[in-house]
Amino acid sequence: MNVQWYPGHMTKAKRQMQEDIKLIDLIIELVDSRVPLASRNPDIDELGRNKARLILLNKSDLGDERQNEAWKAYFQAKGFYVVKVDSRSGAGMKAIQAAIQEACKEKTERDRRRGIKNRPIRAMVVGIPNVGKSTFINTFAGRACAKTGNKPGVTKGKQWIRLNKNVELLDTPGILWPKFEDEEVGMRLAYIGSIKDDILNLEELSLTLIDFLREKYAGALEKRYQIAEEGTAVQVLEAIARSRGCLKKGEELDYAKASLILFDDFRSGKIGRITLEWVPQEEK
Repeated sequence: MNVQWYPGHMTKAKRQMQEDIKLIDLIIELVDSRVPLASRNPDIDELGRNKARLILLNKSDLGDERQNEAWKAYFQAKGFYVVKVDSRSGAGMKAIQAAIQEACKEKTERDRRRGIKNRPIRAMVVGIPNVGKSTFINTFAGRACAKTGNKPGVTKGKQWIRLNKNVELLDTPGILWPKFEDEEVGMRLAYIGSIKDDILNLEELSLTLIDFLREKYAGALEKRYQIAEEGTAVQVLEAIARSRGCLKKGEELDYAKASLILFDDFRSGKIGRITLEWVPQEEK
């Protein structure tokens, strides 16, 4: 699956970020805990050189907890501060303030030596579309100050948000990179909904998702749909369609409807806590 999707507003947003990066002390990058590498924008590392960095493993309630811990250790080993969060429920939010202060300790100390007191830390919040940035900002700030939506690309322009006397946040639109060189990256982002479903072949994607789940999370589909997991991926999708009554006229199975159900259940966590991307063995 070769995905090339780079709307004009994203090109403009990247140029704007290059300007805004000069104004900030810290980059807070949200990644999806189910695909921590695929949901990172390679541009951010280039844009954020010499800035303090904090990675939030968002939607950690949907990711496999063992893998959440493995990814946390992976990013910490690369020099990032890391906090596991669930922006919707607010889990992990209390740890973020301390992580921000720790990540910016050098900046605060530098200000103090120069006689600058109480200058708030300015942080830029970044992340690809649909990773949960706006929900995070609203939960962290304790009020609805950033527009939210469950479709990619809701946030179109930048806005500063004063959280308290210590921290100001700069919200930015979600950015994807121009081309996914690795086909697996595109597929993983499609699985979690960061690419709009209407440009994808969900039936084809559902077969690869079924194969992954059977390999890494054996029994999860059986438990959710009361079906046997044996046979081909097509046979499993047929079993899901029968289990959920996905029929067209004349008792013909509706594969498209069954695929939608599978993806809705996966994305909402109803199949279980599942991480699609595991820490490379050589890095553990």
